[in-house]
Amino acid sequence: MTAVNQAQVLFWSAAEVDAGDVPEEHLSPVREILAWARKYLVSPHPDLGRNGPVCPYTQPSLHKGLFHLAALSGEGDVGAAVESLRGWYERLGATLPAADRELLTVLLVLPHLDHTDASGLDELQRVAKDKFVEDGLMIGQFHPVCDAPGLWNPEFRALRAPVPLLAIRKLVVFDLPFLVDHKAHAESYIRRFAPEIPPRIRKQLAQRLTY
Repeated sequence: MTAVNQAQVLFWSAAEVDAGDVPEEHLSPVREILAWARKYLVSPHPDLGRNGPVCPYTQPSLHKGLFHLAALSGEGDVGAAVESLRGWYERLGATLPAADRELLTVLLVLPHLDHTDASGLDELQRVAKDKFVEDGLMIGQFHPVCDAPGLWNPEFRALRAPVPLLAIRKLVVFDLPFLVDHKAHAESYIRRFAPEIPPRIRKQLAQRLTY
Protein backbone atom coordinates (compact mmCIF):
# COMPACT_ATOMS: atom_id res chain seq x y z
CA MET A 1 0.00 0.00 0.00
CA THR A 2 1.28 3.46 -0.91
CA ALA A 3 -0.01 6.72 0.56
CA VAL A 4 0.28 10.15 -1.05
CA ASN A 5 -0.17 12.42 1.93
CA GLN A 6 -0.78 15.72 0.13
CA ALA A 7 -4.12 14.61 -1.27
CA GLN A 8 -4.71 11.63 1.03
CA VAL A 9 -4.73 9.07 -1.77
CA LEU A 10 -4.04 5.38 -1.10
CA PHE A 11 -2.91 2.96 -3.82
CA TRP A 12 -3.01 -0.85 -4.00
CA SER A 13 -2.00 -3.39 -6.59
CA ALA A 14 -4.62 -5.93 -7.65
CA ALA A 15 -2.65 -8.55 -5.69
CA GLU A 16 -2.86 -6.45 -2.52
CA VAL A 17 -6.63 -6.09 -2.97
CA ASP A 18 -6.93 -9.86 -3.40
CA ALA A 19 -4.94 -10.38 -0.21
CA GLY A 20 -7.19 -7.98 1.70
CA ASP A 21 -4.34 -5.54 2.32
CA VAL A 22 -6.81 -2.65 2.19
CA PRO A 23 -8.34 -0.74 5.13
CA GLU A 24 -11.82 -1.98 5.97
CA GLU A 25 -13.46 1.32 4.99
CA HIS A 26 -12.22 0.91 1.40
CA LEU A 27 -12.16 -2.86 0.97
CA SER A 28 -15.71 -3.47 -0.27
CA PRO A 29 -15.90 -0.84 -3.08
CA VAL A 30 -12.31 -1.48 -4.19
CA ARG A 31 -12.93 -5.23 -4.40
CA GLU A 32 -16.22 -4.59 -6.23
CA ILE A 33 -14.44 -2.54 -8.89
CA LEU A 34 -11.62 -5.07 -9.27
CA ALA A 35 -14.19 -7.84 -9.75
CA TRP A 36 -16.04 -5.66 -12.28
CA ALA A 37 -12.81 -5.02 -14.19
CA ARG A 38 -12.00 -8.73 -14.29
CA LYS A 39 -15.47 -9.66 -15.49
CA TYR A 40 -16.64 -6.73 -17.64
CA LEU A 41 -13.58 -4.94 -18.99
CA VAL A 42 -11.74 -8.09 -20.07
CA SER A 43 -14.72 -9.70 -21.82
CA PRO A 44 -16.46 -9.23 -25.17
CA HIS A 45 -19.93 -7.68 -25.08
CA PRO A 46 -22.67 -8.32 -27.64
CA ASP A 47 -23.46 -4.59 -27.88
CA LEU A 48 -19.87 -3.36 -28.11
CA GLY A 49 -19.91 -3.11 -31.91
CA ARG A 50 -16.53 -4.79 -32.49
CA ASN A 51 -14.74 -8.00 -31.62
CA GLY A 52 -12.56 -8.34 -28.55
CA PRO A 53 -12.88 -7.26 -24.93
CA VAL A 54 -14.47 -4.01 -23.79
CA CYS A 55 -10.99 -2.75 -22.84
CA PRO A 56 -8.08 -4.45 -24.63
CA TYR A 57 -5.54 -3.15 -22.08
CA THR A 58 -7.05 -4.51 -18.85
CA GLN A 59 -6.12 -8.19 -19.11
CA PRO A 60 -2.47 -7.54 -20.10
CA SER A 61 -2.26 -4.95 -17.31
CA LEU A 62 -3.59 -7.43 -14.76
CA HIS A 63 -1.28 -10.16 -16.07
CA LYS A 64 1.79 -7.93 -15.73
CA GLY A 65 0.86 -6.72 -12.24
CA LEU A 66 0.41 -3.16 -13.51
CA PHE A 67 -3.27 -2.74 -12.61
CA HIS A 68 -3.78 -0.59 -9.51
CA LEU A 69 -6.72 0.65 -7.44
CA ALA A 70 -6.79 3.88 -5.45
CA ALA A 71 -9.11 5.57 -2.96
CA LEU A 72 -9.32 8.79 -0.97
CA SER A 73 -8.43 8.66 2.70
CA GLY A 74 -11.15 10.39 4.70
CA GLU A 75 -12.76 13.39 3.05
CA GLY A 76 -9.96 14.10 0.59
CA ASP A 77 -10.53 16.53 -2.26
CA VAL A 78 -11.09 14.74 -5.57
CA GLY A 79 -9.50 17.53 -7.62
CA ALA A 80 -6.33 17.40 -5.52
CA ALA A 81 -6.39 13.62 -5.75
CA VAL A 82 -6.40 13.81 -9.53
CA GLU A 83 -3.22 15.89 -9.45
CA SER A 84 -1.61 13.35 -7.13
CA LEU A 85 -2.68 10.55 -9.45
CA ARG A 86 -0.98 12.22 -12.39
CA GLY A 87 2.25 12.68 -10.45
CA TRP A 88 2.14 9.13 -9.06
CA TYR A 89 1.54 7.71 -12.53
CA GLU A 90 4.41 9.62 -14.09
CA ARG A 91 6.83 8.62 -11.32
CA LEU A 92 5.95 4.94 -11.45
CA GLY A 93 5.81 4.90 -15.25
CA ALA A 94 9.35 6.28 -15.42
CA THR A 95 10.61 3.18 -13.59
CA LEU A 96 9.06 0.71 -16.05
CA PRO A 97 10.44 -0.69 -19.30
CA ALA A 98 9.04 1.24 -22.28
CA ALA A 99 7.03 -1.77 -23.45
CA ASP A 100 5.14 -1.92 -20.13
CA ARG A 101 4.29 1.76 -19.71
CA GLU A 102 1.10 1.65 -21.75
CA LEU A 103 -0.22 -1.14 -19.49
CA LEU A 104 0.14 0.84 -16.26
CA THR A 105 -3.41 1.56 -15.09
CA VAL A 106 -4.93 3.07 -11.96
CA LEU A 107 -8.61 3.35 -11.06
CA LEU A 108 -9.52 5.93 -8.41
CA VAL A 109 -12.61 4.48 -6.74
CA LEU A 110 -15.02 7.16 -5.45
CA PRO A 111 -17.94 5.43 -3.67
CA HIS A 112 -18.86 8.58 -1.72
CA LEU A 113 -19.91 10.43 -4.88
CA ASP A 114 -23.56 10.54 -5.98
CA HIS A 115 -24.39 7.34 -7.88
CA THR A 116 -27.36 8.93 -9.67
CA ASP A 117 -25.97 12.36 -10.61
CA ALA A 118 -22.38 12.32 -11.84
CA SER A 119 -22.35 15.77 -13.43
CA GLY A 120 -19.62 16.90 -11.01
CA LEU A 121 -17.41 13.92 -11.85
CA ASP A 122 -18.00 14.42 -15.58
CA GLU A 123 -16.95 18.06 -15.32
CA LEU A 124 -13.88 17.26 -13.26
CA GLN A 125 -12.77 14.70 -15.86
CA ARG A 126 -13.43 17.12 -18.71
CA VAL A 127 -11.26 19.82 -17.14
CA ALA A 128 -8.48 17.44 -16.06
CA LYS A 129 -8.27 15.82 -19.49
CA ASP A 130 -6.58 18.90 -21.02
CA LYS A 131 -3.49 18.56 -18.83
CA PHE A 132 -3.49 14.78 -18.93
CA VAL A 133 -3.53 14.62 -22.73
CA GLU A 134 -0.84 17.30 -22.92
CA ASP A 135 1.29 15.05 -20.66
CA GLY A 136 0.60 11.95 -22.76
CA LEU A 137 -2.01 10.42 -20.44
CA MET A 138 -5.68 9.54 -20.66
CA ILE A 139 -8.24 10.06 -17.90
CA GLY A 140 -11.74 8.65 -18.19
CA GLN A 141 -14.81 8.69 -15.97
CA PHE A 142 -16.94 5.63 -15.22
CA HIS A 143 -20.11 5.67 -13.13
CA PRO A 144 -23.51 3.95 -12.89
CA VAL A 145 -25.38 6.51 -15.05
CA CYS A 146 -22.71 7.42 -17.62
CA ASP A 147 -24.45 8.16 -20.92
CA ALA A 148 -21.31 8.62 -23.04
CA PRO A 149 -21.91 6.68 -26.28
CA GLY A 150 -19.68 3.82 -27.32
CA LEU A 151 -17.19 4.37 -30.15
CA TRP A 152 -18.43 1.46 -32.22
CA ASN A 153 -22.07 1.41 -31.16
CA PRO A 154 -23.50 4.75 -29.99
CA GLU A 155 -26.31 2.92 -28.21
CA PHE A 156 -23.85 1.03 -25.98
CA ARG A 157 -22.98 2.70 -22.66
CA ALA A 158 -19.46 1.33 -22.30
CA LEU A 159 -18.44 3.61 -19.42
CA ARG A 160 -20.95 2.43 -16.85
CA ALA A 161 -19.51 1.00 -13.64
CA PRO A 162 -21.15 -0.01 -10.34
CA VAL A 163 -19.18 2.62 -8.40
CA PRO A 164 -18.05 6.09 -9.63
CA LEU A 165 -14.38 6.13 -10.57
CA LEU A 166 -11.69 7.81 -12.64
CA ALA A 167 -9.32 5.69 -14.74
CA ILE A 168 -5.82 6.73 -15.81
CA ARG A 169 -3.52 5.12 -18.35
CA LYS A 170 -0.94 6.11 -20.95
CA LEU A 171 -2.11 7.81 -24.14
CA VAL A 172 -1.63 5.45 -27.09
CA VAL A 173 -1.76 5.91 -30.84
CA PHE A 174 -5.17 4.22 -31.08
CA ASP A 175 -6.80 6.85 -28.81
CA LEU A 176 -7.49 9.26 -31.67
CA PRO A 177 -11.30 8.73 -31.60
CA PHE A 178 -11.33 9.98 -27.99
CA LEU A 179 -9.47 13.18 -28.93
CA VAL A 180 -10.29 14.26 -32.44
CA ASP A 181 -13.37 16.36 -31.56
CA HIS A 182 -11.32 18.66 -29.32
CA LYS A 183 -8.80 20.86 -31.15
CA ALA A 184 -6.19 21.08 -28.39
CA HIS A 185 -6.39 17.33 -27.71
CA ALA A 186 -6.04 16.51 -31.40
CA GLU A 187 -3.04 18.82 -31.71
CA SER A 188 -1.37 17.18 -28.71
CA TYR A 189 -2.00 13.79 -30.27
CA ILE A 190 -0.50 14.81 -33.61
CA ARG A 191 2.60 16.32 -31.98
CA ARG A 192 3.15 13.13 -30.00
CA PHE A 193 2.37 10.49 -32.60
CA ALA A 194 2.76 12.03 -36.08
CA PRO A 195 5.73 9.84 -37.14
CA GLU A 196 4.07 6.58 -36.09
CA ILE A 197 0.35 7.02 -36.85
CA PRO A 198 -0.81 3.80 -38.60
CA PRO A 199 -2.53 4.12 -42.02
CA ARG A 200 -5.96 3.27 -40.59
CA ILE A 201 -5.68 6.00 -37.97
CA ARG A 202 -4.33 8.47 -40.56
CA LYS A 203 -7.46 7.81 -42.63
CA GLN A 204 -9.69 8.52 -39.63
CA LEU A 205 -7.82 11.73 -38.95
CA ALA A 206 -8.04 12.88 -42.57
CA GLN A 207 -11.79 12.18 -42.64
CA ARG A 208 -12.34 14.25 -39.48
CA LEU A 209 -10.28 17.13 -40.80
CA THR A 210 -12.12 17.09 -44.13
CA TYR A 211 -15.61 17.45 -42.72
